[in-house]
Amino acid sequence: MNAPSSEAPKDLLAALRQARASGGDALSSALAELGVRPLAGGMQNDLYRWTSPVGDHTVIKFYTKTDRRRADREWAALNLLKPQHFRTVPTPLWLDPAEAEPALGMTHLHGTPLIEANDQLNALRGLAHTTTQLQAVPLSGLMAELPRIDSGEHYLVRLTQAWPELLDKQADDPLAPAMQKLLATWHSNGDADVVIEQDEPVLSRGDANLLNWLQTNNGAACVDFEYAGFSNRPFDAADHIEHISARDVPDFVWVDVLPELGVTDANRKRFAANQRTCALRWLAVLWKQRDRRHDEFTRQHERVEMLFGPSNPYA
Repeated sequence: MNAPSSEAPKDLLAALRQARASGGDALSSALAELGVRPLAGGMQNDLYRWTSPVGDHTVIKFYTKTDRRRADREWAALNLLKPQHFRTVPTPLWLDPAEAEPALGMTHLHGTPLIEANDQLNALRGLAHTTTQLQAVPLSGLMAELPRIDSGEHYLVRLTQAWPELLDKQADDPLAPAMQKLLATWHSNGDADVVIEQDEPVLSRGDANLLNWLQTNNGAACVDFEYAGFSNRPFDAADHIEHISARDVPDFVWVDVLPELGVTDANRKRFAANQRTCALRWLAVLWKQRDRRHDEFTRQHERVEMLFGPSNPYA
């Protein structure tokens, strides 16, 4: 892993940490005084944009969650990509590895949310192009050692242990038998065995959320590499398509993009098994929130049924 840069703005970070600890009006006042403003989009961690005295814009990411080596992963992934001079990913500037709340500085990417594109097909082709560029970069260091967070193996734990146990405890729920039937079909298909088969490892951001993608003058750009590690093309293609953020993208658009995401005749079976697994994993996630997110759960239930049925457009 690359060593942290000595150029981290220590005084600024100390002032920010003190202001963040105070919160409220004190934080707002301190941010204005420091030339820092909050950025939207940091669902699990906190993002700020700092305008330096010379006018440069730096994104500062504070990792409020430090499990699973998030800061290390993002720093390693961005440094692996830095020599490629891609304009579609941030450039890492420095890492401040504080024990309680690490912070990473990176360049700011300007663009509009890819998910809001009028031309979805063109936007997703841009996503596929950037994804294949990232996957072509040879793995080394931490990215060659750690699988992506939310890997296929991680999904299998939920589907073979956590969710079945939960369904057994909630067996009186009217929908529980339908969920158990889907799990039984998934098992009988042998999808779990296919998901864990060895395949060529490639760099993966580890997070398929379309909210992390932007349309820029340089093509489709992506941010947020804290889940990064190695993966494989069929799994990452399936995870993009089945991520809950992609539900408003019509399947015929995704079908057109499959070849550009690396889905071929040779790995089509692996893609299909991974797709069903990713979709079922989201159904398991929504099962725990089925009352509060009833419409999303119902829609995901219908989708999983479709992927296991004869009307599957990807078959």
